[in-house]
Amino acid sequence: MGYNVAIDGPAGAGKSTIAKLVAKEKGYIYVDTGAMYRALAVHFLECGIRPEDTLGIVGACKDADVSIKYQDNVQQVYLNGKNVTSRLREESVGNMASVSSAVPKVREKLLELQRGLARSEDVIMDGRDIGTNILPDADVKIYLTASVATRAKRRYDELREKGIECDYNEIARDIEERDRRDMSRETAPLKQAEDAVLVDSSEMTIEEVVKEIIRHCR
Repeated sequence: MGYNVAIDGPAGAGKSTIAKLVAKEKGYIYVDTGAMYRALAVHFLECGIRPEDTLGIVGACKDADVSIKYQDNVQQVYLNGKNVTSRLREESVGNMASVSSAVPKVREKLLELQRGLARSEDVIMDGRDIGTNILPDADVKIYLTASVATRAKRRYDELREKGIECDYNEIARDIEERDRRDMSRETAPLKQAEDAVLVDSSEMTIEEVVKEIIRHCR
């Protein structure tokens, strides 16, 4: 039986960064849902399915198995036992993943795969509804958040470092709007699970957040 850690929280809270660091420290598998969607996209393309063929995509889901493993601390993604990591960044794969991820059956399939991985491995997952929907029985649930001002500043600094011109106030408004959408959506809205530990990273360093989450893990 796997040991499961769920990290939920709003956009810009640093969930993926923190989850990957905790995974590395504890030896957990970081479940990269984006990579899993792309692996399914590889499967659809190998079946000769076009992005607009929704029925074909739905039918092909039953024959796909995706798993994640680590070799020398590097994530490897397997499709039906074959390593497809090198294909995940192909443009055609990205296009297929973008379209197919909106198909309810694909999301259902991914949920099945995620839960299967969690049953057999020690995993850490991050998202909007991990502790409330995907892994409701997770051993550790964290709700990682930060103030809108903090998240906007982080995003602003990140874009500026890349040489991208941006407006702090616009970023802050976008974050507030995304929070509103995520918290009010009908399917699996963003909310703190009743048994989740609240971690507000507004005044914390990355190292402090990692240490705090690890403190709650076995």
